[in-house]
Amino acid sequence: MNGFKVMVITLSTLTVIGVVALVLVLNFNGESKASGERSIDDIREASFLTEEITTDLQNGDYVRISFRVVTDSKESMEELKKRDFQMQNVLLKELSTMNSETFQSGLSDLEAKVKLKLNEFMSEGEVTDVYTVNKVLQ
Repeated sequence: MNGFKVMVITLSTLTVIGVVALVLVLNFNGESKASGERSIDDIREASFLTEEITTDLQNGDYVRISFRVVTDSKESMEELKKRDFQMQNVLLKELSTMNSETFQSGLSDLEAKVKLKLNEFMSEGEVTDVYTVNKVLQ
């Protein structure tokens, strides 16, 4: 009878420990998932609004455009501000190869190319998104 009590107590203890471990694992996974999503305030604090750029396209039309470039941290955004001349250079080079039709239909492609090129320059952090916030084609 004494061995039976020890076995019941051991099984009960293992069951309680297992339940506690399961609850902890499920809660930690839920927290990391929620913290992976950035709030809009965090995104705005780590983003940079470019100056408005006016340049000509390949076919001679003119475009006036500006972007909001989102980085993964405030430090990355500060680095990007220091690299504004490189960002303008990338934008001018990419826009000069486009004509009116590709500009109007390929804005998402332009944003992706700019993101890729800017990440090549970055030494701390990365550019996570590029959004077109203003554009005028003449």
